[in-house]
Amino acid sequence: MASMSDSNETQMKEIRQAGHVDEYDSAFDYDSEHERKLAKRRDLASSSTDKRPTAVKAKKNVFTEEYSKNEAIPQRYHQLGLDAYARHKLLINDYILYYKGATSLLQRDTSRDRTDLDVIRENHKFLWSDDDVEATWGQRMAKKYYDKLFKEYCIADLSRFKENKIALRWRIEKEVVDGKGQFVCGNKTCSEKEALRSWEVNFGYVEDGEKKNALVKLRLCPECSFKLNYRHKRKEAKKEIGRASCRERV
Repeated sequence: MASMSDSNETQMKEIRQAGHVDEYDSAFDYDSEHERKLAKRRDLASSSTDKRPTAVKAKKNVFTEEYSKNEAIPQRYHQLGLDAYARHKLLINDYILYYKGATSLLQRDTSRDRTDLDVIRENHKFLWSDDDVEATWGQRMAKKYYDKLFKEYCIADLSRFKENKIALRWRIEKEVVDGKGQFVCGNKTCSEKEALRSWEVNFGYVEDGEKKNALVKLRLCPECSFKLNYRHKRKEAKKEIGRASCRERV
């Protein structure tokens, strides 16, 4: 046996000298059983850490987007099965529930809305003549409103009498029934019924950029009569009527 081992060692030396085989150290040679167990534990620990996933998780917005896509499919089929009105109610309810405070976006733009009163104000005339042409719908409405007014006495606004600015308008049906402007003072803020006086006023006003004049009658109490004649003395209608009756008698 000794001779065989000696021959083997001599053969290995010859092979190494020839360069065919390199010397290798075994990684599994341990001095004791304890070192072998420790090495085994280290191998298990390293193998367990190597098996952990190394891929990066997706962000929350990616997950939300994918979830929304999957949830939108059945909702879309549900909405397609509804009629137009039911679909409208569903969408509006969801909009109000999930977008609180955004209902102001549903409000309609009313900046260009006009009521009948706005149309009448735009086309109103203090006096309409037979030659005036009612070309538009607004002018026809204003003329129709004008025909309903009572034009025997006027109602006055004397709030700016010190500036010599007086506003006049014709009476409406309710004022005629109540006697306002004839048996009650014609100032819109006065309700005096005693000692009324009649006045003829040459009312000058600007309409459609043109200055116009109209002779109208007013019935005012003494205090409101003072306001009317604060800057200029007006003509009292009663005196003129009395003079005309005297002339007729002569």
